[in-house]
Amino acid sequence: MRLSPTQMAWRAAQDIADGAYVNLGIGLPEMVARFQPPGRAAIFHTENGILGFGEAPAPGTEDWDLINAGKKAVTLQPGTAFFHHADSFAMVRGGHLDVAILGAYEVAETGDLANWSTGPKGVPAVGGAMDLVHGAKRVAVMTDHVTKDGKPKLLTRCTLPLTGVACVTRVYTSHAVLDIAGGRFVLREKLPGLSLEALQAMTGAVLLTEGPVADLIVPEL
Repeated sequence: MRLSPTQMAWRAAQDIADGAYVNLGIGLPEMVARFQPPGRAAIFHTENGILGFGEAPAPGTEDWDLINAGKKAVTLQPGTAFFHHADSFAMVRGGHLDVAILGAYEVAETGDLANWSTGPKGVPAVGGAMDLVHGAKRVAVMTDHVTKDGKPKLLTRCTLPLTGVACVTRVYTSHAVLDIAGGRFVLREKLPGLSLEALQAMTGAVLLTEGPVADLIVPEL
């Protein structure tokens, strides 16, 4: 009982406003560009110097001169702009991005984020994420609710090196949608067949509720 990565991306895309400037992190968040709601058009930004790219091209049609910061092929939309990566980071640090959606190893109830690791299998450096979490107006995270060996990824405190402090405000997981408010995880949506008790058992911090919790309903993708 869990959402697939594409379903998680679909759900995250529903909260992006029309015309928003959005940076999508490496991994799961890259798929968000596939699922813009009808009538909305976000403007996607990548640290290596593209503004206005579209979803990934069909296999076999890639142009490898057109890639995002994760070295994944992208398509271009009318009006796409190219620029030096220094200008790209000036956009980030200048507060010109509305939303950054990033992956995570751990998220703390205080909004702290750890999405890189010094371990042998981790992302080798913090990269642009450290700029994004404090430059974007809103920071959201997409992640599995637990690790591959079943350990919680939503914690009271992060144990890995931090990417940013008190920066995350919403988390989309494979099982739920949560806000971070007042230093706590506030549950907004959960899978309809999943009890609150079962979800709490998968979470390394206390889950608060403020009124009814909505069902997390997504299409079959």
